[in-house]
Amino acid sequence: MKKIIIFYASYGGGHLSAAKSILKYFESNVPSAEVEMIDCIKYVNKPIERMTTAAYREMAKKAPKLWGKVYSGSEKGVLSRISKDSNKLFSNKLNKLLQNKNPDIVISTHPFSSQMVSYLKKKGKVNCVLATIMTDFAMHKQWLIGHENTDFFFVSNENMKNDIVNYGVCASKIYVTGIPMSSRFCESFDREKICEDFKLDSNKKVILFFGGGEFGLGKDKTVQVLKVLLNKLPNCQIVAISGKNEKMKESFEQLVIECKAQDRAIILGFTDKVPELMSISSAVVTKPGGLTTTESLASGLPMLIINPIPGQEEENALFLEKNGAGIWLKQNEETENIIVQLFNDENKLQKMSECAKLLARPNSTENICKIVLGNLL
Repeated sequence: MKKIIIFYASYGGGHLSAAKSILKYFESNVPSAEVEMIDCIKYVNKPIERMTTAAYREMAKKAPKLWGKVYSGSEKGVLSRISKDSNKLFSNKLNKLLQNKNPDIVISTHPFSSQMVSYLKKKGKVNCVLATIMTDFAMHKQWLIGHENTDFFFVSNENMKNDIVNYGVCASKIYVTGIPMSSRFCESFDREKICEDFKLDSNKKVILFFGGGEFGLGKDKTVQVLKVLLNKLPNCQIVAISGKNEKMKESFEQLVIECKAQDRAIILGFTDKVPELMSISSAVVTKPGGLTTTESLASGLPMLIINPIPGQEEENALFLEKNGAGIWLKQNEETENIIVQLFNDENKLQKMSECAKLLARPNSTENICKIVLGNLL
């Protein structure tokens, strides 16, 4: 029986979602494996986990530019050294867990747990296979600290692999699999049934709009974009998802009334029907988090990008624009003209959809798990 530990951290939802996808695959397809998912930062130091998670949330919400500086600054200099030294110190606590569990495989979806386990491997304290899953679309050096003692790196795209190889990581360790996501995005759905369930016209385009997000960033820009969609695209239907952000949901509902668009707009809070909704959509408007981006690409959806957090999300936005799958609606641009021109250009939408499909890695979770297990047999 193989023992597997999946480490994650609660800074944003992407690390946790990736970990959950890996866990679900093993539970469903490898019942003989003993698999456990653990928040590595919470385990090694709960007070620091609470403090740093709260700090991240506050910076991302209220001072995103400051977070961007922290993100870029953590690649080198003082912040990088503090992070590296802290993870060495915390690895002693993590070592107790690993000695007790004695896993064959550690899968990490956050750079801090990758650093801690690689350091313990370097010191000869553990002898497990270490697989790191990078959950964005551009390289960050924090993921690569201790790469000499990491057995696998799973990344989202070829450019990222090339950058990591140029950094000095052995190419044979790096697999371009994509970011783990739910297998539901690989399913086929009945368009007519979904439209019926959500009271949509199956003959009209659907635009999926993610406006709430974890932090409810950029409310003014978010409302501005939704207003353009409602007023300027009368032949399209809008499904706007506000998540758990109740204030944003109220703003959306009020805007729909003001625009007299009740017959072609649906406002949802949290929903577990995202795979179904993406399957019937012609485009998605969203922040470019690693998970949502992965799901949108797998669904072949052109992306209109709003409110990226400086740092990893802005890098994701640049990646999508460069590869023809997304358009970043920046604050100083004529948003209305960009949106209207795009949705009046079927060829442009089709080309963006094709670019998205070329970037997609719909079987990412399965491939990651098979590669790790296959190298142990």
